[in-house]
Amino acid sequence: MKVLGRMAIGLGFACALLAGSADASVTIGGTRVVYPLDQREVTVKLDNDSREPSLVQVWMDEGNADAKPGDIHVPFVITPPIFRMDPRKSQTLRVMYSGEALPTDRESVFWLNVLDIPPKAANSGEQNVLQLAFRTRIKVFVRPSKLPGKPEDAPAQLSWKVVPSADGKGQAVSVSNPTAYHVSFSEIDVVSSGHTFKNETGGMVAPHATEVFPIAKMNAVGAGSTVHFTAISDYGGAMPGEAQLGQ
Repeated sequence: MKVLGRMAIGLGFACALLAGSADASVTIGGTRVVYPLDQREVTVKLDNDSREPSLVQVWMDEGNADAKPGDIHVPFVITPPIFRMDPRKSQTLRVMYSGEALPTDRESVFWLNVLDIPPKAANSGEQNVLQLAFRTRIKVFVRPSKLPGKPEDAPAQLSWKVVPSADGKGQAVSVSNPTAYHVSFSEIDVVSSGHTFKNETGGMVAPHATEVFPIAKMNAVGAGSTVHFTAISDYGGAMPGEAQLGQ
């Protein structure tokens, strides 16, 4: 979740913000969305768990978290794009594919943004207050039909090897993905000679691509060491796995 201090939103709305909040009131019913490309639309449920109403804006982006909603072009339409959510109520979003060309031999990925703008505190008066809006951003995996294999089998097909770190002062791990599916990680550990080196931030490797993940304080790790990872399923569940490191 990304916290925004001030942000301009579409249709001329200014951020009406709440002082003193620690968490977003509006939550998404899931940690990711899978969009089968042969479906006309999918739905996403939002819930307002607070005792106050919220103004909500939703949009999708192609991976640039700082892009303004009005400057983004994606092949999807979301309705409603901006709305009020009353306390303890739900709202269903309709995400519709516009039909523009997307790869059919692999998944594509986009991001769904939900901006939660609670009302300004009624008793704030003229005093200075810290006003916060909250943005939640989750992945949307667009999945063509008849892709080879299964997404849950993709983590076991990855190839891992040791590479120099970007700063040249240590080592990292490189992972190659030969499958048609994205693989996301919540954690990556390397075990070598009784020592465990960790990457706790995770990340993602795209279909038919290679990604390098930094591993804190790792050095002098050779081929044959073991990488332990936790991949994330379509439903947000943990899928532990391990593999041997190549060189």
